[in-house]
Amino acid sequence: MEESSGSQSIERATNLLALVAQSHATGSTLNDLVRSSGLKQATARRLLLALIRAGLVSQDEGTRRYHLGLTAYLYGTIATDSFADHMMADEAVRRLAERSEDTAFFSVRQGLHTLCMRREEGLHPIRSHVLNIGQRHPLGVAAHGIAILASLPDAEVEMISATHRAYYDSHYPMLTEDVLRQAIAEARRRGCAINRGIFHRGAWAISVAVHGPSGQVIGALSIGAIEDRLNEQRQPEIIAMLKSEARKLESRFSEVALHLNPTTNDGAVTRRRINGSERTPS
Repeated sequence: MEESSGSQSIERATNLLALVAQSHATGSTLNDLVRSSGLKQATARRLLLALIRAGLVSQDEGTRRYHLGLTAYLYGTIATDSFADHMMADEAVRRLAERSEDTAFFSVRQGLHTLCMRREEGLHPIRSHVLNIGQRHPLGVAAHGIAILASLPDAEVEMISATHRAYYDSHYPMLTEDVLRQAIAEARRRGCAINRGIFHRGAWAISVAVHGPSGQVIGALSIGAIEDRLNEQRQPEIIAMLKSEARKLESRFSEVALHLNPTTNDGAVTRRRINGSERTPS
């Protein structure tokens, strides 16, 4: 019982930390965090104080808003080398934003969730602001979450969707089992996921999964915009952009893996996909 209670406290604290990270620039009020986390105010405050003592969160004395702390920055700096491959996506995201003139993203898979790592704004004056750097979502939510989920074997998809079903129902009631199943089927058929305003009315997105050197899905590239910018006429152009950048990024991952370990054959999986061999989910 004690171990279970400790694990629950850690999960609650890390969820709060993720919420603080999502609004780091503007800061979060205690009420914001209570509302988003579903925790009681006293519990949220107790966990925030613990995070402040650890240096992971700080509180502005004037506004009383919570931000990421110095220790969070130091940990991120230390971890940079381990996640250098994700930084390779910067160029791809930048090119997508420039070519499409819309907002481009790169999100990575984190277990049963996704995390937005990169975001670049295009020049089009009307933008869709529904995904920010540091935002974390359950797999299956948003176009990138569907694209990643569609790249996994059926058994894993069933496990993940069952795990998140209660969360889907409470936070995204429009994401029914049928809707998610149809979205996954379309993503597998077309090689991309299309979110036609499922989660936020008028906010559309198209996403393509990105695989690592050994074939594992590690994230997704996305373009988000208002509905008129991603209509049926423009979709082929956007999908072609995303697939092209995904192939380039996968090729870079493969080249780096081969450079680090020249004796491995892991890169062969990615090269076969780049040459036009599509992965068939089981």
